Amino acid sequence: MIATFNSILLIIAIALILVHYFLDKSENNRDIAILKKVTKDQFINDMKATFGTKYDYQQLSDYYDLLKPPTRATKGSAGYDFESPISFELKSGETIKIPTGIRAVIDENWVLKIYSRSSLGFKYRLWLDNLTGIIDSDYSNSDNEGHIFIKVTNNSLEDKIVRINRGDKFAQGIFVQYGTVIDDDVVEERNGGFGSTNK
Repeated sequence: MIATFNSILLIIAIALILVHYFLDKSENNRDIAILKKVTKDQFINDMKATFGTKYDYQQLSDYYDLLKPPTRATKGSAGYDFESPISFELKSGETIKIPTGIRAVIDENWVLKIYSRSSLGFKYRLWLDNLTGIIDSDYSNSDNEGHIFIKVTNNSLEDKIVRINRGDKFAQGIFVQYGTVIDDDVVEERNGGFGSTNK
């Protein structure tokens, strides 16, 4: 009788563990965003606004066609790797702002955080100028299509030169869930692009 009771308790315990495991797995791995390209016109306009006449229309059109949405390197990777749409070189102390050609459509209560890639940080001290980029869920509704810009600086103390080729991975994005305070009553909606919430 006791053995049977203990067996039932063991079965219940195992069942609860399995239920908890699969519920937790489902919550943590649900699809919450889409990473995709902005329109070609948006990309070209932002590239021209950033770099002036450095690139002609055909070059920019070709760069756009070669763009790929960020992906993870392995199934255990948290970060989605952003590839540079152009080749560039930075001497120590130099900075560049990159229109990535990418936008993120994100579920509410999630945010995309942008970081420098670990390897570039270790080798060259290549850092994001804002340390961590924050892409809000409503940024994709902006008048610039939610175009993600990434600004980096070579902070090398050894005068190392950073060389990034077109298609090289130079930053990574990680999706993080966030909460709000109990008495949060914000109803305003975003209409502008980068920096619009400072107005």
